[in-house]
Amino acid sequence: MLELRHITQHYAQQMLLQKLSLQVSAGEIVAILGPSGSGKSTLLKIVAGLQKADAGSVWLAQQDITCLPPERRGFALMFQDFALFPHLNVQDNVAFGLLEQGQSKRQAREHAQQFLGIFGLTGLSQRRVWHLSGGEQQRVALARALITQPRVLLLDEPFSALDAELRVSLRDEFRHRIQSAGLPTLLVTHDALEARAMADRCVRLSQGRLEPISD
Repeated sequence: MLELRHITQHYAQQMLLQKLSLQVSAGEIVAILGPSGSGKSTLLKIVAGLQKADAGSVWLAQQDITCLPPERRGFALMFQDFALFPHLNVQDNVAFGLLEQGQSKRQAREHAQQFLGIFGLTGLSQRRVWHLSGGEQQRVALARALITQPRVLLLDEPFSALDAELRVSLRDEFRHRIQSAGLPTLLVTHDALEARAMADRCVRLSQGRLEPISD
């Protein structure tokens, strides 16, 4: 279980996040809704360890990981721009995290090929990522995130760059794969329809506090 305890953050001498607490179970997707500037992405960065909160703590499996650097948390973070490496082909983009974990290039590429097959991308393994469609790039990004067997998945507006039809098809696929992997997942979005379609539970970040959203 991922747990946030009393997360507090100031910005420009204003209270951005006010003692936020949240629990996310294994395999559960929790969507955080809110307008631009409400602190959604800031909260995600704090969870990932990319930004230090003014107060509060982050726990995983009943262990306090607040002081762990990002590379030791074992979290996967997906951004709205996919953040793929343009100088690498599809296979090596997916294999990148395994190389960082110390696998040999041969082992990492073999594992990447298996994942590309799962995601229906086998025939694209040698292509550069800029030759892919938006949906294909997003599948590559998800494959790269999941191949390292992360402990938590953090999604920051993952479909905002895609057209409406593609967003609908991909969010169903993402939900299935995330639940199959059993990952606690935080989804940051401003799209209420997307949140309801993907998430098991939705909360709204408003005036620095999290409020439950009923169906």
